Amino acid sequence: MSRIEFRNVCKRYAPDLPLTIHNANLTIEHGEFCVFVGPSGCGKSTLLRMVAGLEDISSGDLLIGDQRVNELAPAQRGVAMVFQSYALYPHMTVAENMAFGLRVLGSDKTAIDRKVCEAAEVLQLTPLLDRLPKALSGGQRQRVAIGRAIVKNPKVFLFDEPLSNLDAALRVQTRLEIARLHRDMSSASMIYVTHDQVEAMTLAQKIVLLHTGALIQSRGSVAQVGTPMDLYHRPASTFVAEFIGSPRMNLLQAMLRHAEADHAVVDLDGQAVTVAVDARHLPVGSAVRVGVRPEHLLLAYGTDHESSGSALQGQLQHIERLGDSSLLYVKTAGALATVRVEGSVLLPAGQRVSARLLPEHLHLFDQDGLACRRTVELPR
Repeated sequence: MSRIEFRNVCKRYAPDLPLTIHNANLTIEHGEFCVFVGPSGCGKSTLLRMVAGLEDISSGDLLIGDQRVNELAPAQRGVAMVFQSYALYPHMTVAENMAFGLRVLGSDKTAIDRKVCEAAEVLQLTPLLDRLPKALSGGQRQRVAIGRAIVKNPKVFLFDEPLSNLDAALRVQTRLEIARLHRDMSSASMIYVTHDQVEAMTLAQKIVLLHTGALIQSRGSVAQVGTPMDLYHRPASTFVAEFIGSPRMNLLQAMLRHAEADHAVVDLDGQAVTVAVDARHLPVGSAVRVGVRPEHLLLAYGTDHESSGSALQGQLQHIERLGDSSLLYVKTAGALATVRVEGSVLLPAGQRVSARLLPEHLHLFDQDGLACRRTVELPR
């Protein structure tokens, strides 16, 4: 089995340094594709290297299958790692690079040749087996590095930002190949490290978002674990809400007026706004923040800006045109809000605009940045 479990895992590089990893608790199920994502310095690669056996664990337990592997040598863990750099031997052909690890282990030559041919077929490298790395494109070199991992038939695949050296078009193509690889090799678990949330959202069955800086020390390393849509529609904190989603969620200062089981009413810029959350644990009058995704703000403008119901009102500062959609940056009384609209909308800078606030699409966060429980279900 390739189930991976972190139990209160911590990592400190020196006694006088703060914890790099603090109380990491999470489980990656057999055959699951899990993505570690977060800002630079949050410990994504450190967690991955712990699984590979390339980093010691300061405290806690790491299990692969049902076996504790804290002190187990990397070669005995049944893992294979694909690094950010291709790390190919320049004097070896594609076939020789893919076979090298098995030759070092003393595997039978016939078995090695068979595994290399099978991996090359999966990765569409068969016509390239006799080439040297210098004769390959960046995407082809990355596939060779992946093939070198496949031939080992590991229980766990580890990917450490494997697409960061590729251009945009190759990243999309290689991302699709990695997703297909996971479908074809469903018996192996995969852990993929990236700082790119698009890669995380499109590849992952499970996302592990990691805290950074002081949040690691106060709340532990793991900010939230869940499906991509869980983190997008049900962020556990303002940290998650601002990291997941591009552009990020709008966060607006407000004050809690009253709360009931299925909704709360807040004062936002002098108007009463209803939010579909349970905020009964918060005292009336406490400072809160209302969160809303740019695509969930429904635009009205011109003579319609005084629309019925709750609305976010302000002055248009700038438009970014993305083709199929446009981003409006609207200066409100309390913040610069982003509104996503249909791409062909034509509005002049300085135009007064209004965007409706629908209760089922609003989030509420307390003074510590923690989310109130939503009372309306959105897609998972």
